[in-house]
Amino acid sequence: MTQSFDTPLPPPKERRRLREKGSLTQAQLAARLGVSRETVRAWETGRSTPSGRRKESYGKLLASLAATPSAEARGPQEPDGDSKLTVSLSKTEKPKPATPTAAPAQAPTATLAAPAPASAAPTPAQAFDALYAFCAPALVRQAYLLTGRRELARESVEQAFQVAWQRWPEVAVDPDPASWVRATAYEYALSPWHRFRPRYRHPEPPPADASDRALLDVLLTLPPSYRRTLLLYDGVGLGLPETAAETEASTPAAASRLMHARSAIAARLPHLAEPDVLHRRLAETASTERLRAAKPPAVRMGSERRARFWTRAAIAITVAIIGATALTVHSAPTRYEPPVPPGETVPGVPPRAAPGTLSTAELTLRAKLRAESANGPEKLLPEPR
Repeated sequence: MTQSFDTPLPPPKERRRLREKGSLTQAQLAARLGVSRETVRAWETGRSTPSGRRKESYGKLLASLAATPSAEARGPQEPDGDSKLTVSLSKTEKPKPATPTAAPAQAPTATLAAPAPASAAPTPAQAFDALYAFCAPALVRQAYLLTGRRELARESVEQAFQVAWQRWPEVAVDPDPASWVRATAYEYALSPWHRFRPRYRHPEPPPADASDRALLDVLLTLPPSYRRTLLLYDGVGLGLPETAAETEASTPAAASRLMHARSAIAARLPHLAEPDVLHRRLAETASTERLRAAKPPAVRMGSERRARFWTRAAIAITVAIIGATALTVHSAPTRYEPPVPPGETVPGVPPRAAPGTLSTAELTLRAKLRAESANGPEKLLPEPR
């Protein structure tokens, strides 16, 4: 008789911690339980909870991981969804923890024995540098597939990380800071205002390989939203709900964009009709280009300089507005001054004529005025009687 697993499952964060404690990836855990990786990810984020036999198997596996004092020796780990394209596009880099608030790597036994001391916690700059070193190389390659421009790809990633450093208190506590930075980089890379910049009016040299050029040309003919959805789903490896959430679209709309993008690529490149082949070709196309990101300290210094510039500009504009307001108040009248009334017509006085020859009537009037006494008529004085 099979015994049911009635013990409640641990919280989602504890589930993820137990999986990482056993050195298991989401794909490996899903293979053990016979479910998809998206299902395991939904369990660890709290969006869904297993039931029935799945709950029993999942609970027993978590209980065995919790009872294990140290991580077992396992084969090479498969990257999770968000780092799938990171490893495939940058095979030489060493993966680092993407969570900026994570403590430095220690031995598994020491981690299980006692929590890391408060003094061992990384500083904000160290956490930012770790996130940048882990995400920036792959993000540059992804931005290159989105835009087809090398300089714009590097600029997009640097701009995204500069914004992340300015808003680091918000990014540091985000459940997935890598997705936060990726969404910001994609938005900047796909901005339509770049077409008006002089440096981006002319196309850049295409890739040297003919197959890479063909794939990049097909990608650039897709609408930006289709291109982004295809890259997130078939390139990065996100699930359809996560792709829809990051592109700010509904799940049916994201599925429609994905199907149309795949159809457009398969129509021109039939050998890329399979998603696995398309994923591999996306990684190979981006890996052939030498796309290097700036160093983390340079990005942080650039972010701080930008913040200082805009702060000083805001202060200067505020001072100018205050000065203009003070000048207006000082020069404004302090009492009411009535307006000058319009002139009135005096009887007998002709209107002023324009310069030129006088008419006969004007000459007659002038002679009459000159003939009269300059002192006016004589006054009548009373005589005494």
